[in-house]
Amino acid sequence: MSTNTKSINANSLFTNIPKDVWTMTAEITAKAKQNPKNAHREMISLGQGFFSYSPPQFLLDATSNALNSDPLNNQYAPTRGDLRLIESIKNYYNQFYDGLQNENITITTGANEAILAILIGLLNPHDEVIVLEPFFDQYISNIKIPQGKIKYVTIHPPSDLSQGKHSGNDWKINYDELEAAINEKTKILILNTPHNPIGKVFTKEELTKIGDICYKHNIKIISDEVYEQLYFDEEQGFPRIATLDPKYAEITLTVGSFGKAFCATGHRVGYIISKNAELLKYPAAAHTRICFSTPHPPQVACAESLTLASKNGYFEDMRINYNEKFHKLMEVFDFLNISYTIPQGTYFIIADFSNVNVPFESYEFPEELQSKPKDFKLCYWLAVELGVITIPTTEFFTDEYVKKNPSVEYLLRFAVCKTDDYIDKACERLKELKPHMK
Repeated sequence: MSTNTKSINANSLFTNIPKDVWTMTAEITAKAKQNPKNAHREMISLGQGFFSYSPPQFLLDATSNALNSDPLNNQYAPTRGDLRLIESIKNYYNQFYDGLQNENITITTGANEAILAILIGLLNPHDEVIVLEPFFDQYISNIKIPQGKIKYVTIHPPSDLSQGKHSGNDWKINYDELEAAINEKTKILILNTPHNPIGKVFTKEELTKIGDICYKHNIKIISDEVYEQLYFDEEQGFPRIATLDPKYAEITLTVGSFGKAFCATGHRVGYIISKNAELLKYPAAAHTRICFSTPHPPQVACAESLTLASKNGYFEDMRINYNEKFHKLMEVFDFLNISYTIPQGTYFIIADFSNVNVPFESYEFPEELQSKPKDFKLCYWLAVELGVITIPTTEFFTDEYVKKNPSVEYLLRFAVCKTDDYIDKACERLKELKPHMK
């Protein structure tokens, strides 16, 4: 072990970092498990959005085949992606786009690396990025790494958030506020649809307003569409901003993820699509410098799997299955008179727990939660009392917003990317809240 005591002058982005919500949730789980109430029962986690079950068999078979069928599959892939995967993506997405070519696609090591590569490729220091709040937390660090600045624009919740059922359409952007956030330094807007954590799918009308504003001000759009296969209104479908108008396609970089589509978050295969090949070449160059190329065998497996899934009804069946999982949870929330936003997409649902009698003042919370918003304490209380793990949603908002809008402190996010019997067990535990309701 080194005895050198000289100080390390590290990048300030990575010093004195507060614990992220995922680390804190893991620690909440560990501490709750030590409580005697949980000594002899399983902790049920509907927290982080990873799957409790295996990917479809056709992906597992394709992965095994990719590893064993050709020695070259185990070597570096081309930096822009294996041509078999690019061809498969091109064939699939040309049902939505018009005339995608190879140069319109880049494969990345997951969707998060795709977004980082776009930001590194396009931002100069002090360029500004508009982030719609609430937001996925990784956006923030990805913007700060290339020294970008963040402007937040709120997706406003319904005024009666704690009462009854809501739709994603009840969460609205004020377009005057969006215009007011723009200045000469604004370069990018990050759009997430279907939206984590709200479960909102932006409508064609909403996307058109966003697209018109961005085109008018020459703002590039990162459209994070990792949950694109998870939408539940078949009539509306899933509107893609880049396909609504050729001028939107010119300024949009669409990000996708096979981890979400095929229940395989550990495979780390994402991609960027843009009709503007000139725009895409900068993120592609950044991707080459970040990780050179994405792991090769999963690319080959995803190429085969996307082709199969587009023909065998896999995506349609997956949506039906998720809808059934959501309805189980929503029935429990209805039973408890807990307000929630009906998911239009993703595998998340957010619910308002302000109607639950939680003894915030007298309960023994861990020291590090004392200064945190109520939803962190709610998560701990649920973990101890019910053995159920969720995610506090204030982490998806800025501290400033939470201080001005304390109603969001009662929102918890539940992930349903779990087996049906696991969801059933969670529902039975949640019913134990009945004596605690106001």
